[in-house]
Amino acid sequence: MAYVDGYVLVVKKKNIKAYTEMAKMGGKLWRKYGALDYKECIADDMKPNKYVTLTFSKLVKLKKEETVWFSYIVFKSRKHRDIVNKKVMKDPSMNDPKYKDMPMPFDMKKMAYAGFKTMVEA
Repeated sequence: MAYVDGYVLVVKKKNIKAYTEMAKMGGKLWRKYGALDYKECIADDMKPNKYVTLTFSKLVKLKKEETVWFSYIVFKSRKHRDIVNKKVMKDPSMNDPKYKDMPMPFDMKKMAYAGFKTMVEA
């Protein structure tokens, strides 16, 4: 069964293009080092319904000028994830001095992350 790293991020609408460019670079990098899949998804429907009352927008206290992203990276296993992530972090592009003082295009204080064991594959 696969292992998944999942992220919930808050991006200001004015930063969508910058975040998308960063995400494209990230996708190439993680795939280069062995990730099986890499997805960056922007929220499209965050309306509560009779089954779900807590939406991502409520969870992150979303402001009008922000949007929510759900992102995930798929690996063969947790061990494989650890190996891939270690290689990604050592890649020269992750430590390029030109990015040192560049602000992130998302709110780091509203970012959530977890690693997930796949329990069901359909």
